[in-house]
Amino acid sequence: MTTTIHPSAIVDDGAQLGDGCRVWHFVHISAGARIGERCSFGQNVFVGNDVAIGNNVKIQNNVSVYDAVTLEDDVFCGPSMVFTNVYNPRSAIARKDEYRRTLVRQGATLGANCTVVCGITVGRFAFVGAGAVVNRDVADFALIVGVPARQVGWMSRFGERLELPLTSEQPVEAVCPHTGDRYQLTGQQLQLIEHR
Repeated sequence: MTTTIHPSAIVDDGAQLGDGCRVWHFVHISAGARIGERCSFGQNVFVGNDVAIGNNVKIQNNVSVYDAVTLEDDVFCGPSMVFTNVYNPRSAIARKDEYRRTLVRQGATLGANCTVVCGITVGRFAFVGAGAVVNRDVADFALIVGVPARQVGWMSRFGERLELPLTSEQPVEAVCPHTGDRYQLTGQQLQLIEHR
């Protein structure tokens, strides 16, 4: 598979892009970026130097992936969502040595216009609703919404809401209505226990 780069895009010398990537209008990918295969970068996306992006990542229009951000495989970044890398920025004070690392784990969805405050981890297959402000770690499979973001449910790998309480002292199970995958909630931790 060949990588497609629109003529208006800028990919700096040294940037690493895997096979099958699509780089659309007015994208800028910095020299130090490390990007896997089959990724898509929508119009007006910026990717910094100290950025690692896995395979099959989709970054929609108007997203800036700043230094100190890592996106694992299959992450979805919705239109105009925001990453940060300095917790307490001031224009007159240089804080480049204070960047806080952000990790978005495999399969997570970051909804349109959400903000991910730096220094946190978004868990595997978590689902961040549109417009949410995420200022703390997010559990695997968690569905979070609001300002500040709070957990309101659980999502399957497929992206279907699971009929489960937020927490349970005794193990309880749910089935993805689309795939039939089985999940088990124990305490505040959800695990996939059978993949169909």
